[in-house]
Amino acid sequence: MSQQLSANSQQLVPAIIQHAQTNQVLMLGYMNDESLAKTKSEGKVTFYSRSKQRLWTKGETSGNFLNVVSIQEDCDNDTYLIKVIPEGDTCHKGTYTCFGEKEPAGFLHELQGVIQSRKANPSEKSYTSELFQKGTKKIAQKVGEEANEVILEAMDGKKDLLVEESSDLLYHFLVLLADQDLQLEDVEAKLMERHLKK
Repeated sequence: MSQQLSANSQQLVPAIIQHAQTNQVLMLGYMNDESLAKTKSEGKVTFYSRSKQRLWTKGETSGNFLNVVSIQEDCDNDTYLIKVIPEGDTCHKGTYTCFGEKEPAGFLHELQGVIQSRKANPSEKSYTSELFQKGTKKIAQKVGEEANEVILEAMDGKKDLLVEESSDLLYHFLVLLADQDLQLEDVEAKLMERHLKK
């Protein structure tokens, strides 16, 4: 904490809580020196509750903790930006953020949901269901084939075909993950872990 903020250990400083992976703002809370120290030592966000007049660790009753990834001060040293990986919903009202927003999910996550649905509820007309029926070996083989196609199109400099083959590769990769009872989130978590070690 800066000298300006340390001058009064009871001074409350706003803390913006942001998802470390999606950059979505989850909530705003207030901290003093003591809550900041506890946040840093335990790795879970602890605020100073103005209503309870005490330290309050987010998730202490719900289990929906905010696991700290990084803490930054703004240019004026009077606001914190805390990046976290949340466990469950952030808001006590049961929403993903305190602003009522849903968890952001790009189209790959939406496609992942469709693929998982085809696995759980097979359809004779579905290519995805057909892949699951053929098993892991066939799905893995398709991933390898599409990866080779991506390499070839990149080497030939054919960007339009590279986009097509990349789409095929990503689709079959998602099928393979679902076949192994894994999700994009598992891959994202590993990439984040590696990124934080740098």
